[in-house]
Amino acid sequence: MSTPAAAVPELLAELDALGDPRIREVNERHGDDHAVNLTKLRAVAKRLRTQHDLAVELWATGDSAARLLALLICRPKVFGLDELDTMLRQSRTPKVHDWLVNYVVKKNPNAEALRVRWIDDSDPVVASAGWALTVERVARKPDGLDLAGLLDTIEAQLKDAPDRLQWAMNHCLAQIGIDHPSCRARALDIGERLEVLKDYPTPPNCTSPYAPIWITEMVRRQQV
Repeated sequence: MSTPAAAVPELLAELDALGDPRIREVNERHGDDHAVNLTKLRAVAKRLRTQHDLAVELWATGDSAARLLALLICRPKVFGLDELDTMLRQSRTPKVHDWLVNYVVKKNPNAEALRVRWIDDSDPVVASAGWALTVERVARKPDGLDLAGLLDTIEAQLKDAPDRLQWAMNHCLAQIGIDHPSCRARALDIGERLEVLKDYPTPPNCTSPYAPIWITEMVRRQQV
């Protein structure tokens, strides 16, 4: 499906028209800056279907809503390693960052190389992507991972890590405890001693992100 060059400004205008100041206000509390309801954004993506060249053009606009749309209509496996590295470093809002990692990087053949490149990056936002990819490996492809070494790093750095990096490292701590019984006692001990996210406000019927509670609850569910 081909799209004329005029499609980019037209799509930007469409996304702008779909914007809702109330949505923007809510998103800004979480560090995001788009104002489009994501259900409506997905409807636009469904209409466009996969158009990788258009996705690249939308990404280049720098507009967050356009970038979210781009991530829904691109071909994840087409991007090169350095291209994704650049895109991640351009992703300064949480939603764009999360969608890039989860919808694109995880499906790309360079995911493991990027995980290794990013996990020790000096930029904590970039490093958080490396840890998010590590969570995926802990859960799905743990062979070859140094779980004890990961726990060493988490134990040393989790408490003082910036928010987004801390969240990703904490997820990794919990995932190790949930999926790997031989590491569970240590994961629980680290979580209990560091108390990261212990007081995080958790809605009713949701599991706390505090690692000891998270691990215990998910293991309980596995055993039911």
